[in-house]
Amino acid sequence: MRTIAESALPAEARDVIRRIDAGGPFQYRQDGVGFQNREGLLPRQPSGYYREYTVVTPGAQDRGARRLVHGEQGELYYTPDHYRSFLWVVRGGVS
Repeated sequence: MRTIAESALPAEARDVIRRIDAGGPFQYRQDGVGFQNREGLLPRQPSGYYREYTVVTPGAQDRGARRLVHGEQGELYYTPDHYRSFLWVVRGGVS
C-alpha cells in the first residue's frame, strides 16, 4: 500500500487527526462509526477494529468523498475517493 506523510495530507485531514487524538469533538454524527472494510483494501481485522471519520471537502454539498480510517492500534488510512483506494498515513514522517 502506498503511504502519505501526515504533513502532506490536506489541512482538513490533519484537523480530523487532531480531533481523533483528542477524542473529539467531531463535526458529523457518523464520525467514529465502525468501518467494515468490505472492500478488503485494509489489513484484515476483527469487526469493530476500524473507525471512520469524515474529512471535509471544501465546496462539497454533502460529506464529500474523503475519509480517515483509524485502527485500534493507532494506524491511520486516508481515502480521497470514498474507499476506492487508501493511503497509509505515516505520522511525523515523509511519504
